[in-house]
Amino acid sequence: MAFELPLLPYGYDALEPYIDAQTMQIHHDKHHAAYVEKLNKALEAYPDLAGRPIEDLLKDLESVPEDARTAVRNHGGGHYNHSLFWKVMGPKGGEPGGELGKEIEKVFGSFAEFKKQFSEAAGTVFGSGWAWLVKDSAGKLAIVKTPNQDSPISQGQVPLLGIDVWEHAYYLKYQNRRPEYVEAWWNVVNWEQVESNFSA
Repeated sequence: MAFELPLLPYGYDALEPYIDAQTMQIHHDKHHAAYVEKLNKALEAYPDLAGRPIEDLLKDLESVPEDARTAVRNHGGGHYNHSLFWKVMGPKGGEPGGELGKEIEKVFGSFAEFKKQFSEAAGTVFGSGWAWLVKDSAGKLAIVKTPNQDSPISQGQVPLLGIDVWEHAYYLKYQNRRPEYVEAWWNVVNWEQVESNFSA
């Protein structure tokens, strides 16, 4: 079974004015689609691997044959990261509640402090990559950064929330103003999904 591009859970324009429709369409239909296509191509010779969930492959990259490992890390990571990214966004925004909200306050002191630290992480990713809120191997909340399309699950962490800071995620609207994009992005975080990731 080949990997497939998931549908966006909302329209291209649903995150306006914070993320523009043209960026969403190109990001999903071109960039994410390319990761899926290249992942499938890399695994053509390994149908047993192509039938496994992408999470399993990324959690155990050493089990992937060496000639396909880099492609799985890059394109498989791109597929997994973006599949999560679309879900943790939505037209609502707000702040986390429930157990996640309590845990964020316990670990970071306040939601405002968490937001500040996360935004700093996103703003200081060198080149292309991601900032994440994860549950680490001990089950504790942490903010981490990954380069390129590397995924926290390859490091034994559970990603709960991630922001894509590759230029293709924001350049049409924000050009080189990444901090402005990060600040706007908080308006479209789907905290219900993040809470669901946390309690899973």
